[in-house]
Amino acid sequence: MEIEMRIRGLMLDPSTNMPIIVLKDVNSDSVLPIWVGVFEANAIALEIEKSTPPRPMTHDLLKNTITGLGAVIDRVVVTELRNDTFYACIWATLDGQPIRIDSRPSDAIALAMRADAPIFVEESVLASSRVATGGTGRITGDDLRRWLEGLSDDDLGRYRM
Repeated sequence: MEIEMRIRGLMLDPSTNMPIIVLKDVNSDSVLPIWVGVFEANAIALEIEKSTPPRPMTHDLLKNTITGLGAVIDRVVVTELRNDTFYACIWATLDGQPIRIDSRPSDAIALAMRADAPIFVEESVLASSRVATGGTGRITGDDLRRWLEGLSDDDLGRYRM
């Protein structure tokens, strides 16, 4: 089952300085942190801030290519968590036929934001992430989740390009 999520924020991991996208379930307080690369975080931050770069970025190019070919981006789905790595796909429709495009979650989310497409996470991914550790071994997944759920809007705005 797919659970609709929204971007709750983008921030830096205080221990690794790596960007984190924080997704939040639209119908509950459940959150899903996804560590991403700096370039993908910048692309997402630009879209959050509604900033338009002077030239199209890679995610703009991908959106323009998909829509230019006549397809519609329907949604993106974080489909799996395997060996501490998230997997995702982009769902589009072309000539009435569904198309599934494998993607990294960060790229799928950056594209969804540009296409105003909803973001979903498979329920099994949320369940798996609850038992995973925060990556450092010093805190549990539940500790990390409680910390993320308790963040204020100011905390979530700490990521700067």
